[in-house]
Amino acid sequence: MTSTPKLYGLVLSGGKSTRMGTDKGLIKYHNIPHREYLYELLNQVCEKTFISLRKEQEADLPDNMKAIVDLDEFRGPYNGLLSAHKKYPEVAWLVLACDLPLINVSSLKELISQRDNTKSATSFALIDNPLPEPLCAIWEPHALKESIGYLKSGNGTCPRKYLINNDTKLVFPKDKSVLLNANSEEEYLEALGKLTQE
Repeated sequence: MTSTPKLYGLVLSGGKSTRMGTDKGLIKYHNIPHREYLYELLNQVCEKTFISLRKEQEADLPDNMKAIVDLDEFRGPYNGLLSAHKKYPEVAWLVLACDLPLINVSSLKELISQRDNTKSATSFALIDNPLPEPLCAIWEPHALKESIGYLKSGNGTCPRKYLINNDTKLVFPKDKSVLLNANSEEEYLEALGKLTQE
């Protein structure tokens, strides 16, 4: 029996946030920049946690937070994910996009409790649209290694497409609102509305 790879946390915050018009990682849903909030969530459930970002974003990061700077070898979210994999190739990564304002510790524990490290990933998904959410998922090291070949083969750059076409365990969160993506001002206001109701 092979041992389960260690689980590290990764906040993906290196995107350009073009639709939102402002850096999504710096939006304050919980009184601190959201990338820092997500970092603290992951820190509660992972052995180590890192923020994935572009080189020019590094200066704004608090000193107590560890970062992995994008290597810019790949496009899109895979850029941060595979930059982290190259630095720590033996670990699994619990990845969170910085546009998930409603995610919480209990949901992360729910995902981790259903982890299957024999699969490519264990991913949250919505029961009424059961597609893997690759940026709210646990990626196993063998899947990240295979992803490099997938990207180099020219079949696409989409991590969701990779998970759809590989052996991915889907987990349907008890509270599906944790998967709300806030990529526009309208979605930002929707998220704020939900948070004030809690």
